[in-house]
Amino acid sequence: MKIFILAGEASGDRLGAALMQGLQKAVPVVEFQGVAGPEMQMQGINSLFDISELSVIGLAEILPKYMGLRRLLAQTVDAVLVWKPDVLITIDSPDFCLRVAKVVRAANPSIRTVHYVAPTVWAWRPKRARKMAQFIDHVLALFPFEPPYMEAEGMACDFVGHPITAMPPATKTKIAEFQCSVGLDAMRSALVILPGSRRSEVQRLLPVFCEVLSAPDFSETQLIFPTLPHLAQVVRNQVAGLSQDCFVVAGEGLSAEAAAAQRFTAFATAQAALAASGTVSLELAAAGTPMVIAYDMGLVSRVIIGAMLRVDTVTLVNLVSETRDVPEFIGKNCKADLIAPALVQILQNPQAQEHAMRTTMERLGQGDLALADRAAQAVLARL
Repeated sequence: MKIFILAGEASGDRLGAALMQGLQKAVPVVEFQGVAGPEMQMQGINSLFDISELSVIGLAEILPKYMGLRRLLAQTVDAVLVWKPDVLITIDSPDFCLRVAKVVRAANPSIRTVHYVAPTVWAWRPKRARKMAQFIDHVLALFPFEPPYMEAEGMACDFVGHPITAMPPATKTKIAEFQCSVGLDAMRSALVILPGSRRSEVQRLLPVFCEVLSAPDFSETQLIFPTLPHLAQVVRNQVAGLSQDCFVVAGEGLSAEAAAAQRFTAFATAQAALAASGTVSLELAAAGTPMVIAYDMGLVSRVIIGAMLRVDTVTLVNLVSETRDVPEFIGKNCKADLIAPALVQILQNPQAQEHAMRTTMERLGQGDLALADRAAQAVLARL
């Protein structure tokens, strides 16, 4: 069996790696090609190019890189059409991945298309599902409320749970080893700071986060900055002016699996987190780390996307748990003077989010022994 997998960012790379593992268990002979990050490459795939080239967020931010993205699009489509896989699996990053699937379908309708991570049509741009149905055969959904939106437009859709719920807990021993390895003082409190996995996000959000952390309330707090290797120096440069002890953790020199485990342990080590909006809120919930979410983008993107939003929260923990326990500061509210008091409150009452985090993990499949293979089984069952 030949499978082409396309992931456009770090969270998609993790999903793709788990999917590849499941497929390799179920299919005696399977070949992979595609666009992959380090975790998928550990499973035996050679990437056409570095996925960091796709790490662009926001409508206005894409424009300067438009020609480069068109080149990568054409390169990816050509690779699919030449190889003629049994199935093309695109993972998240819909602005790029769905364009690839659309062009492939037009050129060769016999190639089956699967999109992993249903686009957030329940949050904004609801017509995307109808457009997707013209070139996507099957959707793998991470959230239990998503299949009806896809099925209503004629696509097959399976809720496969979220792989983050299968992460083994960070034990006290692992936490102690992590503290020792990076030089953290186990007797002092720590915050984990997560300004995003894209360079554009880090450059926009980290200055705001640093302003938050400059408040007197956090003067004695240790700061942990988990990030990716190609962003490590960007983060180090930004946090150089902070007075606290700062620890930039980028998994440098580690395997992809060990780096992911290190990141998760860093989450569990901290008393609370300040994070960009996105999948990371689920990772923090899995680690049991209470959080404050903040996010912003360029003015044009903020205005357009803000007008399209159909929900009153963009934090996944809030959406899945059907609570609003995680405070969020989005767009024009992404300001240090608003974020800092909420972070202080979380540190004073970390138990306030326990119910929402536990409910989120349960609803996403925590405890399901077959969770790791559900995505692979869903792909194979529909072929």
